Amino acid sequence: MMNKTLDNTTASQAKDKVKDIVFWGNGDTFQLLCKASSVEEGWMKSTKAMEIPGVGCVVQVTTQQKGIDGTYSVAEAVTFVPGVMIESLVEKSTGNIVKRSLVKA
Repeated sequence: MMNKTLDNTTASQAKDKVKDIVFWGNGDTFQLLCKASSVEEGWMKSTKAMEIPGVGCVVQVTTQQKGIDGTYSVAEAVTFVPGVMIESLVEKSTGNIVKRSLVKA
C-alpha cells in the first residue's frame, strides 16, 4: 500500500505531490487554519474554513488515523460560525501566508 501524503496545505502543494490528483472547481475553497500530522505514526488532524463574505464561515475539522492493517479511518465534523471571517497573517519578506484564524467580522 502506498503511503498517504499528509503534509499538503494548499491545492498547489497537493498537485505537486500527488501525481494523479484531479480538481474540479477551486481546490482552495476551504482554507487551512491549522494542521498537525505524523507520517511515522500515521495520523493527521486539520481545521479548515470556507468564508461566506458578510455572513460567516463553514468550519470543517478532520481527523485521519492509520490502523494497524494500513488502512485509514477518517472522522469529520462541519459547522457554521456566523459573524466571523478568515484573517491571514502574511510574512512581509516572502509574501507567504504563515497563519490564518477566524476573527469577528
